[in-house]
Amino acid sequence: MRKHVMITGCTRGLGLAMARVFEAKGWRVSGCGTTADAVERLSEELGKDAGHFIRRCDVTSPEDVSAMADEILAAAGPPDLLLNNAAVINRNAPLWEVTPEDFSRVVDVNLKGIHLVLRAFLPAMIARGSGVVVNFSSGWGRSTSPEVAPYCCTKWGVEGLTQALSQELPAGMAAVALNPGIIDTEMLR
Repeated sequence: MRKHVMITGCTRGLGLAMARVFEAKGWRVSGCGTTADAVERLSEELGKDAGHFIRRCDVTSPEDVSAMADEILAAAGPPDLLLNNAAVINRNAPLWEVTPEDFSRVVDVNLKGIHLVLRAFLPAMIARGSGVVVNFSSGWGRSTSPEVAPYCCTKWGVEGLTQALSQELPAGMAAVALNPGIIDTEMLR
């Protein structure tokens, strides 16, 4: 039986690279991105009729995440591997210059988005009795850097959330936080 991976933020950067590699290895790829054009391009690239499900979804919207998960679970079942990769970073600025809106956006995507995706997919994974969750952290989730305090605090949060989740999951399941290292993507430019 074909393995199934679900990747948030799969239409650019690291997420796009992972989607391509998993597809090349024969996995069924489900995923989401926020830009309709990028979602369409990746859907075409992977093959719309090949059992892949790439959807436009705002991970900060409970309604979007729930609708996406319902569609994917109905068509492909629960993922064997859930990769919470979607993330944003604030523009470089001292913390006192970061607007409340910018701070909230980073928290909403990087931390609350993970929570919404977990709520949507974990019950089906738990019912099946297997699966691995990888929540993408950062070196800045284990250290800090000036002018990116909102990003650092969310990645520290990802570390704590993931450690607690790993203690809550039943036998046969796992959750890990992954620091992928420094990768040259749009987010860092």
